[in-house]
Amino acid sequence: MAMDERREGLTSLEELLRETVAGKGRIAMVTGAIATGKSELLYAFAEQAFEHGALPLTATGSVSESGLPLGVLAQLLHNAPLTEEQRAATMNLLHEGMSSQLSSDPQAEAIDHMDVQIVDALCAALLELSERCPLVIAVDDVHHADRASQLCLAYLARRVKFAQVMLVFSAPDHSAHVQTLFHTEVLRQPHCRPIRLTHLSAEEVELWVTVRAGAEAAGRFAADCYALSGGNRLLVTALVEDFQATGAPGARYGEGTVACLRRADRRMTVVARALAVLGEPASIGRLLGGGESAVIKLLSSGDLPGGRQAGGETATGRLLEEGEAAVAKAIQALTGAGVLEHGHFRHPAARAAVLADLDAAERIDLHRRAAELTYESGAPAAVVAEHLLQASHAGDPWAISVLEEAARQALRDDGVESAIEYLKLAWRACVDERRRARITTTLVRAEWRINPSAPATHLAELTDALHKGYLGGGDTVVLAKALLWHGHVADAKDVLAHLNELAELDQETVAELAAARPWFRSLYPSFLPHLPEVSGEQASNAASSVVVGRRMESAGVLASVLTQGPREETVATAERILRGSRLDEMTMDTVETALLALTYTDRPGKAAPWCDAFIDEAASRRAPSRQARLSAIRAEIGLRRGDLAAAAYDAQRALEIIPATSWGVAVGGPLGSLLLAAAAMGRLDDHVRLFNQPVPEAMLETRFGLQYLHGKGRFNLMAGQPHQALRDFQLCGELMRRWELDVPGFIAWRTDAAEALIRLGDQEEARRLIDEQLARCGQQSRRVQGIAMRLLAAVSETRHRPMLLRKSADLLQSGGDRYELARALFDLTAAYHANGEYRRAGMFGRRARLLAVECQAEPLTLALNRGGKRDRAAANSPGVTGILSDAERRVAALAAEGYTNREISAKLFITVSTVEQHLTRIYRKLNVTRRTELPASLTGEESMRTQVFS
Repeated sequence: MAMDERREGLTSLEELLRETVAGKGRIAMVTGAIATGKSELLYAFAEQAFEHGALPLTATGSVSESGLPLGVLAQLLHNAPLTEEQRAATMNLLHEGMSSQLSSDPQAEAIDHMDVQIVDALCAALLELSERCPLVIAVDDVHHADRASQLCLAYLARRVKFAQVMLVFSAPDHSAHVQTLFHTEVLRQPHCRPIRLTHLSAEEVELWVTVRAGAEAAGRFAADCYALSGGNRLLVTALVEDFQATGAPGARYGEGTVACLRRADRRMTVVARALAVLGEPASIGRLLGGGESAVIKLLSSGDLPGGRQAGGETATGRLLEEGEAAVAKAIQALTGAGVLEHGHFRHPAARAAVLADLDAAERIDLHRRAAELTYESGAPAAVVAEHLLQASHAGDPWAISVLEEAARQALRDDGVESAIEYLKLAWRACVDERRRARITTTLVRAEWRINPSAPATHLAELTDALHKGYLGGGDTVVLAKALLWHGHVADAKDVLAHLNELAELDQETVAELAAARPWFRSLYPSFLPHLPEVSGEQASNAASSVVVGRRMESAGVLASVLTQGPREETVATAERILRGSRLDEMTMDTVETALLALTYTDRPGKAAPWCDAFIDEAASRRAPSRQARLSAIRAEIGLRRGDLAAAAYDAQRALEIIPATSWGVAVGGPLGSLLLAAAAMGRLDDHVRLFNQPVPEAMLETRFGLQYLHGKGRFNLMAGQPHQALRDFQLCGELMRRWELDVPGFIAWRTDAAEALIRLGDQEEARRLIDEQLARCGQQSRRVQGIAMRLLAAVSETRHRPMLLRKSADLLQSGGDRYELARALFDLTAAYHANGEYRRAGMFGRRARLLAVECQAEPLTLALNRGGKRDRAAANSPGVTGILSDAERRVAALAAEGYTNREISAKLFITVSTVEQHLTRIYRKLNVTRRTELPASLTGEESMRTQVFS
């Protein structure tokens, strides 16, 4: 056990010291891997030397001072309590030794006649000091001591056997210096005892963590600490700090790894850096014939900056001279130190820290050479591309092809961010304009998956490439779509005109146009005339491709739904398309159009689970742009199901994933849905900023513009601006008729306009629009038919309203829109009140209230609550409301609130004459002569009614 070893080691040193004090000089060589506690043991023993009457003299070897002659010996003598005469003589000897042959050759293993006299005199000074009191001379990291000091210490070691001098040295057991003269001389002395320390065991690591972080923490991460450190004390301590701070290995662990390498032999550092650059030594090692071979090949292609040692030789050069055996030993030593396991770093944080410790030039140079090595060895494109990326270098003839291939693979495997970086590097390095245009198009498609606004920076370049003839026909269609998304209408028309000018279209262009035509028809209908025609035979040939055929079919289904309305086969076709689709780089449009086709055929319940599944897939593929677009569709689904809160959440989520400014003309989709939900929920103040937000002018040339006008109109209507709402609905309807997208399943603009007209008192025009909407519905949309029937009741006589509203409720129940059903039940409640059927009114009122609460339609809920309280008050009071009939009470309530007879007539849909007759009876029953004398308790009755259309 490592902790027992340390106690045993300290006991052994104390035993040797007692023998030393008795006049028998002793030597101890403390060895072990990095961070096994050698220094700690050495200094702990030095502090205890006083208790045994000995004088400790300590020194530490250092890589930075290994070229300083007699530096370690000078540390010992500077700390020695010498007389002035002895100190002067010693300093002279040190000075003389620094300029002698003793220090002129760092690799010298022998001492000439003159030097031995200096060594003897220096050692004599220490031996004379030991006659005054026992000495403990402790040198930590003696392997880093300068050669002259090592020769002196070896000389002293041979002469302390019968002196009161104890020598204690520490050195790692992996050091290249272990086999040098110093170690050989010291270890072969009969009075030398080796003491070897090892790393902590798993049980000791658990105890270590328990002492520092508590038993609960030890239970959580002690096992991980051992696995990631191999028992290395320095790494265990760092890991405890990281786990306590962040719950995972991090900065402190990385710093600990670098600290271990700085304590290590230079060859270990060289190998560790090579392994860090290679990244995955296991796979690279198999590819190159072994991990050691991979490192050797990497290092042999050049020299590491900063690796030059004293005397002009480099650590890398010396390592290569010694061959793969030396690399294998270095890897074995790094493994023993706990830095590596099976030839690779135990955690990415360790590798990242080693790479970060390299200066920029060194890191770039290593990655450049690693790219060459892996390419020549036939490594996968992604491996080579990653090295090219880290080196910011793609100047070799083969580099751009590798980067393009790596990007294609990354896009297939959902590594969108990596693909973008590969393409950017290829784009910067490419000098062939035609090829550069192709790379740019691929880059635009990749960036679109992350953020649709990002590709905007490349559109001008692609447009220029188009005019130079460097852009292919298929890529030209992609460019036109991107330009339209960003609202560059004139440029998009120019691009499409260029396509029309081509004498002959290649197969790729024909396929792209065939798929684009139905897509333009449903999304950018005003631009359809600018798109080149494709013959039926060409379209049929294009559809033979599985991917293109599915895109054409899906876009065609949506175009059919929006222009002709749903057909029986629409739902089956859309679901079949969705079953065979995944969110790879080519199918987002396919998925989107199929989902919308289901949604606009009054099948939001079928569309919802598909949409949720694709949102999850987009999240797992790290494609935020697709997540946002799918969330916008999910918001539309929520609205059609009457799930206002979910619709608001999904629309808001879409606008958070992609800011509104990055949505381009498509912002009308999620923004329109959010305004619709906010209006129904009564959250106008919360969303007024979005309502007032500027939108692209070009949006009104797209389907998204229709959705925006619909949401804006409902928001205006709820805000008490029926005139502005009517203008929004009429413009929406005008565009839908112009583009031949006037189907009720998409936007039933006539019912919305009719509602605004009712607010404005124009019941005749409202009735015309309602009848027209009912005629256009047919069997297409039970949901829209139910909404229209509710409004028809509002402009019909009181006695006919219950029947119309019951039919409306039945249609909406089967249509699945809970919010619109709640509105119909609200009106039905009011209609039964008007006819004096209070029992039925109460029953439908309770059901309406439950639905309103469930939908979070706050205005409707408040109105129903007020109505419920008044109903209960009326039922329990024999006073005013008990005297008046239901119709009289409604007129009296409005009159008490100050409405004129004409205004009451418009609100209750009765003639002015009828209002006057009601008021005459009300005054007589209540014994008043004017409306100002009406009881205040009557006020509020009409406020419930006015919420019907909110």
